[in-house]
Amino acid sequence: MFGGQNMQQMMKQAKKMQQQMADEQAAIAKTDYIGHAPSDVVLATFNGDRELKDLQINEEIVDPEDVDGLSDMVIVAVNDALKQIEQDQQKRLGQFAPKGMF
Repeated sequence: MFGGQNMQQMMKQAKKMQQQMADEQAAIAKTDYIGHAPSDVVLATFNGDRELKDLQINEEIVDPEDVDGLSDMVIVAVNDALKQIEQDQQKRLGQFAPKGMF
C-alpha cells in the first residue's frame, strides 16, 4: 500500500517532529513564569514543570488582622503563573497535538 520510499520519508518526518516536540518541552521546563497579584504585591515564580521556585510578598500588605487578604493575593499570583504555563504549552506544543489536547 505504501511505497518503501514514502514510508521512510514518513518515519523521518515523525522522528523530526518528535525531536521538535522534545525541544519545546525542554524549553518550557527551563522557562520561569512569574504570576502577579494586583500592583505586584505578591509574585509567584514557577518553572515550566509547575514547581514553585520563589514567592515574594510585599511587606506592605502583611496585616496580621487580614490574613485572608494575603491568602487571596497569593492565590491570584499562583493562578496567574499557572495560567501562563498553560498558555505557553498550548502555543508551543499545540502544533504537535490534536485540537483540545493541550
